[in-house]
Amino acid sequence: MPLPPPGRPRLRLAPLLALLLLAGPARPISFQLPGKARKCLREEIHRDTLVTGEYEIGAPPGSSSGPSANLKITDSAGHILYAKEDATKGKFAFTTEDYDMFEACFESKLPVGTGRMPDQLVILDMKHGVEAKNYEEIAKVEKLKPLEVELRRLEDLSESIVNDFAYMKKREEEMRDTNESTNTRVLYFSIFSMCCLIGLAKKLIE
Repeated sequence: MPLPPPGRPRLRLAPLLALLLLAGPARPISFQLPGKARKCLREEIHRDTLVTGEYEIGAPPGSSSGPSANLKITDSAGHILYAKEDATKGKFAFTTEDYDMFEACFESKLPVGTGRMPDQLVILDMKHGVEAKNYEEIAKVEKLKPLEVELRRLEDLSESIVNDFAYMKKREEEMRDTNESTNTRVLYFSIFSMCCLIGLAKKLIE
């Protein structure tokens, strides 16, 4: 493999390509919501993370009435972060306080009826972290050039990836400590059980 000419830095394309691939926009989620049904989507999100979302609920084809569904977003403790009755189309935003599992639930209010009721189409576009930031607004406020905006976005993305790896490493250390503690307890329990069995055997022999 030929070496690059002197004075010219050698580009490391692999990390850059990885960042560009990860920086691609997330696609909205769409699903069918039957009458009187409830469907939930769950996702784990880090603390101090901005979460934004847009949703749209389409009326069943051939239905005389419009869409009818409730939307509720909660954390694992049941705290309501966003709620909307008779939701049709809208946006929401909140900032997480702790690392937690968050749940977005859509509940249809359409009656089941005697016949087959067409399903409602739900479209949800939920973003968090780097994806949720409005870089166009940041560029206007800070008067950044397009290249500077892209560099800022890649910088935020790389920081997010580093934080994810740091969290994964922390979880791995916690699991390793738990395994070691469990192994130690099992060892002590085994020794105690053997001592009890030896003592019981001596009494039986006597």
